[in-house]
Amino acid sequence: MPSDVLPSTSPEEITETIGELISQPHFWNKLLCAAVLLVCCIVVTKILTAIVDRAIVRFHVEKSLHAFIRTAVKILLWFITVVVVLSFLGIDPTSLIAVLSVVGLAVSLAIQGTLSNLAGGMLILATKPFKVGDYIEAGGVSGTVMEIGMVYTKMQTVDNKTICVPNGEISAEKITNYNAQTQRRVDLKFSVSYDAPLELVKNTLGQVVRGHQMVLTEPEPLIRVNAYNDSSIEYIVRAWCATENYWDVYFDLMEQAKAAFDRGGIEMTYNHLNVHILEK
Repeated sequence: MPSDVLPSTSPEEITETIGELISQPHFWNKLLCAAVLLVCCIVVTKILTAIVDRAIVRFHVEKSLHAFIRTAVKILLWFITVVVVLSFLGIDPTSLIAVLSVVGLAVSLAIQGTLSNLAGGMLILATKPFKVGDYIEAGGVSGTVMEIGMVYTKMQTVDNKTICVPNGEISAEKITNYNAQTQRRVDLKFSVSYDAPLELVKNTLGQVVRGHQMVLTEPEPLIRVNAYNDSSIEYIVRAWCATENYWDVYFDLMEQAKAAFDRGGIEMTYNHLNVHILEK
C-alpha cells in the first residue's frame, strides 16, 4: 500500500496528543470514574461466569465442552468491558472493533479446517449421538469410542488400533451406534438340503436357540424359511439378546447349529451341480 494512503504518526505527535488529553479539565476525575466502571464490569463478569458455570452443571453439558464455553464467555465479556470503558473515556471503539473483525476474519480463514472440526465437536457434544465406551461406525471407521475431544474423536478398533477421526467428518456423515439400545437382534441364515424335512430343521434350530441362556424369550425368536435357492433351502433365525452379549450369542449359535444338524442327520449344502447319467 502506498505510504501516502495511511498518515504517519510520529512519537512527538503521540506524546502531544496524550498531553492534551491529560490537560483536559476533570480528566483525573473521569479516569477515576473509568477505573470504578472497570471494577464494576469485572465484578459483573465474574457473576455472569459463575451463572454460566451453574447452568453448565444444571443442564448436564458434556465435560469436554465446559472449558470451551467458559473461555468463549470470558472473551466476550472482556471485549464488552473494554468497549464500555473506552466509550466512557470518550474514545471511539469503532476502529478497535474494525481491526478485531479483520483479524478474526483472517484467523478464521487460516484455520477453517480446524474450525469445522471444532464445530463438529460441539455438535457431537451437544446432541450426544454416542458416548465414551460405545461401539460406533462413523467417518468410515468402526471402533469403540475412547475419547470425545473438541477437534478429534479417538476410537479403538477391534484389532487394537487407535484412530483419531476429525469431528467434522463424523458430524457430516451417518453415525451408527451399536450400543445405543439395551437389546440387539442376532440374524443368522442357514442353507439346508431340500431332502431335510422343514419341521425337523425348524425344530432343531429352535432347540439350539431356546437352549442358549443368553437368548431372550421376549421378543420371541423367529425361525422361518427365507428363500428357495438352486441347491438349498435358506432358513433365517432371528434371536434377541442383551447388547453386550451380541457376539457371544452370534458365534455360539453358528457353532451349535452345525453340531445339531450333524446329530440330526441334516445336510448343510453349498452351491453345487448334480449330474445324472441315464443309461439307455
